[in-house]
Amino acid sequence: MDAENKRYHLLVSGRVQGVGYRYFARDSARALGLSGWVRNIRGGGVEMEVEGCRGVIDRFVEGLRQGPPLSRVADVEAQELAVTGTGGEEFFIRR
Repeated sequence: MDAENKRYHLLVSGRVQGVGYRYFARDSARALGLSGWVRNIRGGGVEMEVEGCRGVIDRFVEGLRQGPPLSRVADVEAQELAVTGTGGEEFFIRR
C-alpha cells in the first residue's frame, strides 16, 4: 500500500442527494482518518476534497462507489490536487 499523502477533489454523480450520502461520506472518511469536506452541488451531485494516505483514499473511493443503501452512484470523478499538509484535520459537511 502506498503511504504517500495525496489530496483529491471528487465529484460524485447519480442519485446521491436526499439519501444520506454526505453523512455516509463524512462517517466513512472519519473512520479511515482522512481529512477534508463534502457538500451537495447544483445538478444533484456531491463534491468533496479528501486528503490522506493514498491507499486509504483508494479504499474510501471504493466505498463511495457503493454509497449508502438508498443511493445509486453513477460515477466518481477524481482530480489530484496539491497536498495542503492539513492531515489530522476533521472531515466535515459544508453547507
